Amino acid sequence: MALRITSAERGGTFWTQAQALAAVLSRDAALTPVAVLDTPGASVETAELLGTGAAELGFMAANWVPRAVRGESPFVETLDLRVVAPMNVGPLFFIVRADAAIATVSDLAGKRVVLGGAKSGMAQHARLILGLLGIEAIPLLLDFASGGDAVLRGEADAQLQCPIPNRVMTELSERGDIRVLPYPPDALARVLAAVPYYRRATMRKGALRGLERDSAQPGVLNLLVAHPRVPDETVATVVRAIARHADELARLNPLFDGLGGLLREVRAEDGVALHPGAAAAYRALGLMR
Repeated sequence: MALRITSAERGGTFWTQAQALAAVLSRDAALTPVAVLDTPGASVETAELLGTGAAELGFMAANWVPRAVRGESPFVETLDLRVVAPMNVGPLFFIVRADAAIATVSDLAGKRVVLGGAKSGMAQHARLILGLLGIEAIPLLLDFASGGDAVLRGEADAQLQCPIPNRVMTELSERGDIRVLPYPPDALARVLAAVPYYRRATMRKGALRGLERDSAQPGVLNLLVAHPRVPDETVATVVRAIARHADELARLNPLFDGLGGLLREVRAEDGVALHPGAAAAYRALGLMR
């Protein structure tokens, strides 16, 4: 069965992950041809394409999947989706200029903080995190590149950036001196305890210029999803390939680092069931009961 995999904008993190996944899946004649679709609307557009049958698999941030299934804004109808596999945990982190008098995330109260585009998932994450910590900031709604430039120019005090590695963040850190903000001792635990689709993520020292020590951050779980019309055996073949080539996927794209551990923790997410073919494959692989 031919596979169409939705991703995000060309060059985005989901797009690069989808390219690596397609390279691995294309080796199985039962799955070819495998095509990666450019989907600038990322998770929201992916859900809609899967719902109409215009794609078989897609990358989505875990926070969007239950909203799509329940038909909550921005979705105008319920969409029948199923979880296929976890893909990675992407750290969500606030950056400031290196010379800013801002020590931790708690110091963002009253500051000008770039949340993301007006309708973006990043703005949703930023509002959620700041709200959980009782931080009232001055919101600026800019895309990643424009927001980062505003921080460097001093027109914004901080920005919530998307999971690394990403080209925009790497280039930004090379053009200016920035820092990643840590969380106060109990603040990160409060965020993780309150949000079921967040996981603890560690940004490793040296992952970008200006990151001088390991930093614990909230990370959003990203998923590979499908609609239930995709045949069980097709999905099972995909899951077997992902499990077999988890280490290779991490070599092809560092965003897949830790994939093997995530597969050992696979489960339904926030009321969204596993695809039956995926569940059967995980049981056969001894990864779930």
